[in-house]
Amino acid sequence: MATAEAGAVVDLAAMGEEFTRHPHRVYAELRARGPVHRVRMPEGAEAWLVVGYDEVRAAFNDPRLTKDWQRAAPAVGLVPGAAGPHMLTMDAPDHTRLRRIVAKEFTPRRVEEMAPQVQRMTDELLDAMLASPGRRAELVDALSFPLPMGVICELLGVPALDREAFRAWSNTAVGSAPPAEKGAAAREGAAYLAGLVEAKRKEPGGDLLSALIRTTDEDGDRLSPEELIGMAWLLLVAGHETTVNLITNGVLALLQHPDQLAGLRADFGLLDNAVEEMLRYDGPLETATYRFTTEPLEIGGALIPGGGELVLLGLTDAHRDPGRFPDAGRFDIRRDARGHVAFGHGIHYCLGAPLARLEAKIAIRSLLERCPELALDVHPDALTWREGLLIRGPHRLPVRF
Repeated sequence: MATAEAGAVVDLAAMGEEFTRHPHRVYAELRARGPVHRVRMPEGAEAWLVVGYDEVRAAFNDPRLTKDWQRAAPAVGLVPGAAGPHMLTMDAPDHTRLRRIVAKEFTPRRVEEMAPQVQRMTDELLDAMLASPGRRAELVDALSFPLPMGVICELLGVPALDREAFRAWSNTAVGSAPPAEKGAAAREGAAYLAGLVEAKRKEPGGDLLSALIRTTDEDGDRLSPEELIGMAWLLLVAGHETTVNLITNGVLALLQHPDQLAGLRADFGLLDNAVEEMLRYDGPLETATYRFTTEPLEIGGALIPGGGELVLLGLTDAHRDPGRFPDAGRFDIRRDARGHVAFGHGIHYCLGAPLARLEAKIAIRSLLERCPELALDVHPDALTWREGLLIRGPHRLPVRF
């Protein structure tokens, strides 16, 4: 790996595909040297990377780190990859207000009631996959992407969503594209969602988006039009991106660990715990969404300047910290993986975590039950992984069954 002396920049961008595919070794070497490092991201920007479980978990709740992009230093050189203001670009009390509105409608009961729909969608996708010629398929396109996208569209009440167009905008916004491309994707997404919101306003239903619109209309200035578009963007992007990679990474981990796959097939009572271990072992987010310094802060003896410096919290490394998870590099579906931070920690903990878990459990169990000879159809080193430091997962996952 590229090394850096104290105060120098660790150029993660220059490490190329090897780092994208196998970042754990690099993070472990950085963690051995200290909890904070100045890094150059694949996106081109420079940031302060925090590694180590305890340090990452503490940083989630540090009041000196803000989610407000308007407080980012101009030198950071980033463009928000979002179609409008939403919960992940706000601090309290604005964040509190928006989360309260969404939480009132996006309830555990609403998620539980979606289980039969998730199962139906999964069965239909697997029917089509199993009819594939040659008993081969590409799992991301066959199951991992269309299932969570279909679920979130049904939840929001936008079945006519142009899913491939939205997939392209989303991939650009959360990937390693240049700032100008991220901005263009966000603007196109905003224009598209504005049309969807207007159509839903004219013909409301019993879905989540209609409920959010009604809350706005009845209670006055609770969600501005811009906030409503931003919330729709967040729910659509976060509602599918993380689950796509949870399913894909989880299946890949099982296929690369035949003993664990056999154990799960023998006892699906382990499924809940297996999903938690999938989230820990190779979760869908490599780092948490961006934070910026409002004043200097010290972490493990390292001082990060104030003034809007970009700070990345290394989730992938936190989950491989042997100080918190013994033998952390081992995939073990019987491990107590509680305490992982795959869905964040603190006030920004993922509101959609129950839905992501539900989808993953239904998708993975159904896949294993219907494909008793499921196997990877490519050497693992031939897989290409998503670029950037936010989303972690392979572009494609060829399987045979």
